[in-house]
Amino acid sequence: MKPSVPGIILIAIGALFLLRNLGFDLHLGQLFATWWPLALIALGVGMMFRRTS
Repeated sequence: MKPSVPGIILIAIGALFLLRNLGFDLHLGQLFATWWPLALIALGVGMMFRRTS
């Protein structure tokens, strides 16, 4: 795993908590249920363009 991936994950989690504290109603289960295919697509594209050394 690249060193920047855990940092990006932590930033995303922090942003979700911040939005919830600011009054945005987030349903993480519903978001995940709707957008999980996009994560698979992004993973596949990342694997296609990954450099091998």
